[in-house]
Amino acid sequence: MAIIITDECINCGACEPECPNTAIYEGADEWRYSDGTSLKGQVVFPAGHQVDADAIQTPISDEIYYIAPDKCTECQGFHEEPQCAAVCPVDCCVPDEDRVETVEELLAKQSLMHPDD
Repeated sequence: MAIIITDECINCGACEPECPNTAIYEGADEWRYSDGTSLKGQVVFPAGHQVDADAIQTPISDEIYYIAPDKCTECQGFHEEPQCAAVCPVDCCVPDEDRVETVEELLAKQSLMHPDD
């Protein structure tokens, strides 16, 4: 399951540099699937949806830091626990109950985004 940042976020930014997938963005910042990953051009994610990795995506939040859920792997393949949650001083990085994924699914996303790791 992806991690989400709740509205208790104080915009400290501690989480952003910790994400190995570059899935965390400051509120109102546009993002791309290609940011910090090996993704380029048209990409099909393991769940079956296709995206243009280089296309600019609309910010998910205009006010607080947010996590692009398709890029979140809960740090599987990199760390023992989600690093955003580990460093968050107000514990607002929590599992997204609406995006439940198995470890295998998370590792498949990680492998797609970082095939050389």
